[in-house]
Amino acid sequence: MDWNRTKTIFIIVFSILNVFLYWLYLDRQMSVGNMQSLGKTSIEETLALENITYDPIPFTKKDVSYLSAHIATFSNESLKGLSNQSFVLVEKSRLLSHMKKAVKVTEGKGEYYFDEFLKKYVLHGEDYVLWDVDEEEQSAVFFQRVKNETIFYSPNAMLVIHWGKDGEVTHYEQSMLDEFLSFNHKKDLLSQDDAVSSLVTRGYLKPDSTVMQVKSGYSTLVQLTETQVFAPTWNVQVKLKDGTIENYFINAIEGKVIEFQSDIVEELKE
Repeated sequence: MDWNRTKTIFIIVFSILNVFLYWLYLDRQMSVGNMQSLGKTSIEETLALENITYDPIPFTKKDVSYLSAHIATFSNESLKGLSNQSFVLVEKSRLLSHMKKAVKVTEGKGEYYFDEFLKKYVLHGEDYVLWDVDEEEQSAVFFQRVKNETIFYSPNAMLVIHWGKDGEVTHYEQSMLDEFLSFNHKKDLLSQDDAVSSLVTRGYLKPDSTVMQVKSGYSTLVQLTETQVFAPTWNVQVKLKDGTIENYFINAIEGKVIEFQSDIVEELKE
């Protein structure tokens, strides 16, 4: 590892963040104040009025921090241990792999087994977690994890696997982050209840819906050429009346709702 280069990158990132974080602090104080002014009873009344089902989740306070990471590059040397595939590197940071022999990952609708494929055919495959399966497109999207936390919708921390009608993998695209560093530790992480309240007060949750789960992870705060900075993030999964699943994301320090671009997955495929 080139420590001088890494040190320079971190200094630049931290300088930029000083301005960002001060603004975020002021903005967050205003957001939290607005939520608190509505009061707990007001949130409960809104949930009842809209027939939104949510069971409050016990919350244990913990120290959290922002996270920086370097966009990883692939090399022929690092890929030597992966068999039964041919590779194409795009700017060294995106990997396109085509399988030489059939590897099956599904027997039909709703029946998938990706674990063995990830373990055997994907570099650091154990660091990726399944996010979504598109049965019509015959593809599955995986997000990279760090410290058991999912990195949501970063085009530089994603894996997309494709298969044919026979359920056999044809190819996959991969991007990856490395050199993770935690910094600027915070103790005022919003709770899961705060995250749901943030969605309620802003009118995001639809009537007759059910909050299925609230999971922690990270989302992009600042993106530079070779480095990204991530903020702690809550993922609120909601089931609508018709059975459709919707995902919402809340910055766990600011309380802001995060809206990802719909074409992020497509960026990896280009």
